[in-house]
Amino acid sequence: MSKINAVITGIQGYTPDYILTNDELATMMDTSDEWIMSRIGIKTRHILKGEGLGTSDMAVEAVKGLLEKTNTKPEEVDLIICATVTADMPFPATANIIADKVGIKNGFGFDINAACSGFLYSIIAASKFVESGTHKKVIVVGADKMSSIVDYTDRSIAPIFGDAAGAVMLEPTTEDLGIIDSELYSDGVGRHNLHQKAGGSVKPASHETVDAREHYVYQEGQTVFKWAVSKMADVSVDMMHKHNLTPETLDWLVPHQANMRIIGATAKRMELPPEKVMINIEKYGNTTSGTIPLCLSDYEKQLKKGDKLILTAFGGGFTWGAVYLKWGYNPR
Repeated sequence: MSKINAVITGIQGYTPDYILTNDELATMMDTSDEWIMSRIGIKTRHILKGEGLGTSDMAVEAVKGLLEKTNTKPEEVDLIICATVTADMPFPATANIIADKVGIKNGFGFDINAACSGFLYSIIAASKFVESGTHKKVIVVGADKMSSIVDYTDRSIAPIFGDAAGAVMLEPTTEDLGIIDSELYSDGVGRHNLHQKAGGSVKPASHETVDAREHYVYQEGQTVFKWAVSKMADVSVDMMHKHNLTPETLDWLVPHQANMRIIGATAKRMELPPEKVMINIEKYGNTTSGTIPLCLSDYEKQLKKGDKLILTAFGGGFTWGAVYLKWGYNPR
């Protein structure tokens, strides 16, 4: 019996309409376009505006577009996994909310929280259901409304993040395509350097936590930067070596869009030319779980069936990893 692989058969991204520019940020805090571009490489980021709108609303738009592109009915979906750190609410899972909003009734869903590595963790979890032969159509969504946990008085954090969603469809194949290998890691020591201080069971929301501004992203930038540069590069180079990939035979690097310097350092270690590195950080910023599917969506028309891709990310936790896959279809 031929081995079953999980292959991406469709991709759809979504970004909200409102665009927050560096110039607008400069009216809110001591910063400038030059300062942000030179240190992070971000010019604009999309922000979800509107009363009562959350992560699921962006995810729904991505999933609706994905269903249409893949000619899939909601009732055909077996499983939906949502990677997010900004769930609509502590429970139920945002995946369940998305499923209800788009009409997925014959499958099940759950969330994965691995910060910026969440999409990688989620597609690997999803791939196991497909590879087992029990699930035929699985949707993975990476979505975050980071503006809901960003302090717009903190110039070390506010310029970095944006809001977005991206969704992929995974289906079984016996061709030499799809997800070939993965290396996923975590080290809990990083929980001290990048986290949200309040809002969980250890420190529930209170007047005191709100007044102390503890419901926003807390990051020790230098420590996180050093770990990210090291771990994303290490795991990506290791994946190349494991599969005898060279800068000539690897078609694309799809890096988490956190910082241009991190992306550049990873590509340099892999000896990849710039034209083989997917980059859209200047337009969207760091959308956490949304960066990698949003990159794939933006570059979809340049991808060809059989292209060899390495996806890599680093996030709070600390979490990091790389996924090696072969693209499943030609441009539509």
